[in-house]
Amino acid sequence: MLDPRIRRLAELLVDHSTRLQAGEKVLIEAFDLPDPSLVCCLVELARAKGALPVVNWKNNTVVRSLMKHGDAETFKLIGDIEAHAMSQMAAYIGIRGAANSNELADVPSAQMQLYQEHWWHPVHLALRVPKTKWVVLRYPTPSMAQSAQRSTEDFEDFYFRVCTADYAAMAKNQEPLVALMRRTDKVRIVAPDTDLSFSIKDIPVIPCHGRRNIPDGECFTAPVKNSVNGVMTYNTKTQYQGIVFDRIRFEFKDGKIVHARCANGQDKRLNEILDSDEGARYIGEWSFGLNNEVRKPMLDTLFDEKIGGSMHLTPGNAYETADNGNRSKVHWDIVLIQTKAYGGGEVWFDGQLIRKDGSFIPTELEPLNVGLV
Repeated sequence: MLDPRIRRLAELLVDHSTRLQAGEKVLIEAFDLPDPSLVCCLVELARAKGALPVVNWKNNTVVRSLMKHGDAETFKLIGDIEAHAMSQMAAYIGIRGAANSNELADVPSAQMQLYQEHWWHPVHLALRVPKTKWVVLRYPTPSMAQSAQRSTEDFEDFYFRVCTADYAAMAKNQEPLVALMRRTDKVRIVAPDTDLSFSIKDIPVIPCHGRRNIPDGECFTAPVKNSVNGVMTYNTKTQYQGIVFDRIRFEFKDGKIVHARCANGQDKRLNEILDSDEGARYIGEWSFGLNNEVRKPMLDTLFDEKIGGSMHLTPGNAYETADNGNRSKVHWDIVLIQTKAYGGGEVWFDGQLIRKDGSFIPTELEPLNVGLV
């Protein structure tokens, strides 16, 4: 018997996130799912709408083998095939399980760069992100529960509660923040070993409430490309290309990361990623985390970047919806939490204190603090 929580999630993805219409083609791509229930439910609901579902079922152990042993020609062939499929799609639903979140940890950086250039970038950054109604999400697994330091049952309850939030209320509460950010020029971020300034003047501001990510709850823009100066030290572990990085510290000069290090002996790999191309050392996104149901990191970006009282400052590619002109194969959301439990901090807009220790100060933004711990 189908878990009713799975059907509710599938309905959210079809009705709210991708807003499927009759005749639209939708690619449902699944990685390492423990069972096909969600995918089958999505197929059923898509067909009920008159949409045309296409399913791509993947296994990350197989993907790892391709990434380790392929060459540029192999990756380009796969990229061309998947890009052709993606170019026909009106919508994309990407569901990723996590049988082993470190599955790609031993893929050499040179191979990873070939993969990004010839496979990931042409399919996802060049087509899926700007051209489709896309949404990506994780799927609850015991390994995710372990990362979250919860029992499997408790994590599943948390997962379905957070993922099927009241996104209409979330959208309404974000409106005053969007208006304020659109009026703002200078931003200053202060936290332990962090003092960073940049401009967001004339860059679009995008509220996020279940259209692109599940779970959701953020509001993003991008810094003016050459305006970032100072130091940023992230206090949340992050996993990228199968490697875990801790306490990443960036020094910026005129927008560029001129010095980068981390606390767990991965400085070489960190700088290899930042040297992937010219744009990887510039910032493509800055965002507030606004989902107060998500309270502590679990080494999963889709959850960690939504933590209430957090923000992420992203090296690499800018989204076309909030474009500062930066282009890169890299897009790496790294999180700084500013609640008291994580060292606190401040956000200033044009000389006015907007957020302190994770809580917004202006009266019109106080609904965004509800439930924040």
